[in-house]
Amino acid sequence: MLYFSRWKIYMIVATCVAGFIVMLPNFLGRETLASLPGWYANSRVALGLDLRGGSHLLLEVDMATVIRDRVEGLVDGARQQLRTANVGYTAITAGDRGLTVQLRDTAQTDDAVKALRGLANPVGGVAMGGGQSDITVSANGNTLTVTLSEVALRDRATQAIEQSIEIVRRRIDETGVNEPTIARQGADRILVQLPGVEDPDRVKRLLGTTAKMTFRLVDTNADPSTGRAPPGSEILPSTEGGRGQTAYVIRKKVEVDGATLKNATASTNSQSGEWVVNFEFNSAGANRFAEITKVNVGRPFAIVLDNKVISAPVIREPITGGRGQISGNFSAATANDLAVLLRAGALPAPLKVIEERTVGPDLGADSIRAGLTAVAVGFALVCVYMIASYGLFGAFACFALLINIVLTLATLSMLQATLTLPGIAGVLLTLGLAVDANILINERIREETKKGRGVYASMEAGFSRAYSTIVDSNLTTAIKMALLFIFGTGTIKGFAVTITLGILISMFTATVLVRLMMVTWLRQTRPAALPV
Repeated sequence: MLYFSRWKIYMIVATCVAGFIVMLPNFLGRETLASLPGWYANSRVALGLDLRGGSHLLLEVDMATVIRDRVEGLVDGARQQLRTANVGYTAITAGDRGLTVQLRDTAQTDDAVKALRGLANPVGGVAMGGGQSDITVSANGNTLTVTLSEVALRDRATQAIEQSIEIVRRRIDETGVNEPTIARQGADRILVQLPGVEDPDRVKRLLGTTAKMTFRLVDTNADPSTGRAPPGSEILPSTEGGRGQTAYVIRKKVEVDGATLKNATASTNSQSGEWVVNFEFNSAGANRFAEITKVNVGRPFAIVLDNKVISAPVIREPITGGRGQISGNFSAATANDLAVLLRAGALPAPLKVIEERTVGPDLGADSIRAGLTAVAVGFALVCVYMIASYGLFGAFACFALLINIVLTLATLSMLQATLTLPGIAGVLLTLGLAVDANILINERIREETKKGRGVYASMEAGFSRAYSTIVDSNLTTAIKMALLFIFGTGTIKGFAVTITLGILISMFTATVLVRLMMVTWLRQTRPAALPV
């Protein structure tokens, strides 16, 4: 174990030098980084929310709305299916998890059941019993019940969360926030961390808006002031404050879905100078929009956003280009926000903010100073103890400890990891864990020296006999950190990653680098006794 070939020495030295080079961008200023290649300048450790400052939001998806939307879709589908099958009914009533149908003639029960089963969709993968129907249909006399299955509810919840996370990510990316953290937490919650965002109000508005946009016809035969809408229509409030219209009677049937929008941008009207939002459909939406405007010339066509009419212009002529414009007393900020929402897409359900925290940059800077001070003091105390206890060999261990910190930061930089306050605590704890290996080696060398062994024999025995103990202790720590990473969340995972990297790198610095320094010193000085 005391022999090093030339190529091994070169590899050890090259690894240490490479660590310094990779770590260097973390300590350079912006002007210097701007002059470096992008791939190198961007290989840095990102600061977490508790160090950089910013906003922490915990959002909850309203699953009741997700289920209600599916039930409303079943109601519309049931009407169409029964009408197609020529089955008469007196009422269709929506419930919490399904609907009930009252038939006119009990003799048509079998036909009605067959028709309603046509509403089923296959749901779930293998783990959820793949290919199962999302509804069950049962009959009791002339009353039929359609109920969403448990598999369907779980599938809907999973889809809603995944879709919400993707849309939240798009909306935040549109605002220009750098390095946001967006992750699922629990069954129906989304964690959003926005470093550098001190005022989260605008982001909360963007995330709290469902932005479900639809294009529907206005029922001109009904008066909204009566407070009652005919079947197939509903009364919706208007945001067109300047036109004196406070509500409209809107057909429930969606003529064009906002999901077919391809792009939306904010601009000013060249004639009036007011802010507007220009939108563009994809090919399917453009064709549908052209069909509807062609057969409804002269009728008001409402643009509905989150159950509010933001505009209801009259169709003057068929619109075949797939482009349109939304106006409605917008400011520059509200027009741009609406464009962001439409580009990102509609959330499947509203998001509620159930937890909010804001960390100021001053507090983050204080945390950085405190963390760095703790690491520096801890490093100094460890070095004082090692040098006082083991002399020159203790100094070798301190140099290896410094290289350990450098290589840990270099590895985090290559991974572009996010460093949090628990991560700094992990670096501090790594100082103690990494030096344990050198203590074991030096104590073993001391014991062999006391037994009367020679210089070379004592050092050889010290490394070889301490090695298995070092591996066992580091392995048990790595297992504990793996469990923390698997079952922990957020900053706990960062702590586990930092500790794991530290102990893995210590296997190199404590047993390879220190051994190289000791062997080099031994061959150059050829001492009669070891300084332990």
